[in-house]
Amino acid sequence: MSDSPRLGAKVRTLRRREGLTQVQLAEKMGISASYLNLIEHNRRPLTAPLLIKLATLFNLDLQSFAADDEARLVSELLEVFADGLFDDHDLKASDLREFAATTPQVARAVVRLYEAYRGVREAADTLAARVADGDEPPNGLDRDRIPSEEVHELLQRHFNHFPQLEDAAERLWRDARLDPEELYRSMVDYLERRHGIEVRVIRVGESRGVMRRFDETQKRLYLSEALSPNSRYFQVAHQIGLLTASDTLNNIVEDARLSSDESRKLARVALSNYFAGAVMMPYERFYEAAKAERYDIDVLSHRFYTSFEQVCHRLTTLRRPGMEGVPFHMMRVDIAGNISKRFSGSGIRFARFSGACPKWNVHAAFQLPGRVRVQLSRMPDGTSYFCVARTVSRGRIGHTGTHDMQAVGLGCDVSYARELVYADGVDLDNIEAAVPIGVTCRLCERVDCTQRAIPPLHHPLKVDENTRGLSFYAPVVDR
Repeated sequence: MSDSPRLGAKVRTLRRREGLTQVQLAEKMGISASYLNLIEHNRRPLTAPLLIKLATLFNLDLQSFAADDEARLVSELLEVFADGLFDDHDLKASDLREFAATTPQVARAVVRLYEAYRGVREAADTLAARVADGDEPPNGLDRDRIPSEEVHELLQRHFNHFPQLEDAAERLWRDARLDPEELYRSMVDYLERRHGIEVRVIRVGESRGVMRRFDETQKRLYLSEALSPNSRYFQVAHQIGLLTASDTLNNIVEDARLSSDESRKLARVALSNYFAGAVMMPYERFYEAAKAERYDIDVLSHRFYTSFEQVCHRLTTLRRPGMEGVPFHMMRVDIAGNISKRFSGSGIRFARFSGACPKWNVHAAFQLPGRVRVQLSRMPDGTSYFCVARTVSRGRIGHTGTHDMQAVGLGCDVSYARELVYADGVDLDNIEAAVPIGVTCRLCERVDCTQRAIPPLHHPLKVDENTRGLSFYAPVVDR
């Protein structure tokens, strides 16, 4: 096991959490205490049989021992310590990797502390701006964790795959006898027949900006006519999920790391969206279609009456054992670069506390709205990705309506790229031609990048007023 040397600290943390001595745990595992001591100090590997033994003894989710979890923690630590606050401390990436490996709980606490610090700092900046503008100051500062971040972490911990919700969606297909050719009518009939709920489509003027509203007293589900047909289907399926899979949703959101009621409510919304996607794109049929059509998003969206973004999101959920799809990452950004949705199944890292790399093709998608852009890219560590991106639009009902545009990016490790129709004609073996990208400027070591916004962490800014390089932050080579 190539990652086994990293697992010693996790075994030690687990033992201490269970209140066991090395002798007691070694006895349960059927090994000697001295051998367990060597495992905990990374001098002997934690073999697969011993890992399974631990999982059986303590009812562990093996994902908690996944190398990806540690890599994500290291990435977050790197971004935290890239803050100028720590410029006087000569911390190296190797220091942070050791920190994450030996004391992961403390490392997560540091990330949590920094997250709270950022929240308070941003709240203070907002307060100062409002006072400077003559506005009334708010009653207090919100120092809680951002619910959207907690929900993102929940999805990431589950690799964006929830078998319970897949089962619930399949039960709905059987119980409601849904017709794939008349899916919307089938779901509407099911709501009325089984739950006595009437679905009404109301005019834009009546909806007052609300796309979906369920009146529990009147047993009516109101949908705005502003919704596109596929969004209308999706909202009906979402409401069915809230009604029929409520216990399943509650079981999932009873997670200690969701720290507030708002986080749990937001998680229920996200999981109901997951359920809706599973209803509209049933796992087995969608998986087989994705494989057969080589992940052609437009073909899949037409076949399943869904949108480009809905298909992209569903592609990230194909993690059923024995029926796994390509492990994708996905992100959605607005024209200002704000990330409103992200998930990493490919191993790529997203910036949490700073701006994302502008060279990712999801940003360039705004240059050619409505067209799919492809990109072969390479990170500073040599990892390469193949990505597609396209803009998606929403809103704009009526002459005076606003038109909102975002971009959705979907990507995978380059080793999977040949499974995608979009890679046809791309020289995937010519990695030298790949676009050099990074996570964020502060962590990227490419000092010659023409789009660099701030100096990299380990290359202090040196200004020569008489010389200019490729960018303001790029050093000039003496001749």
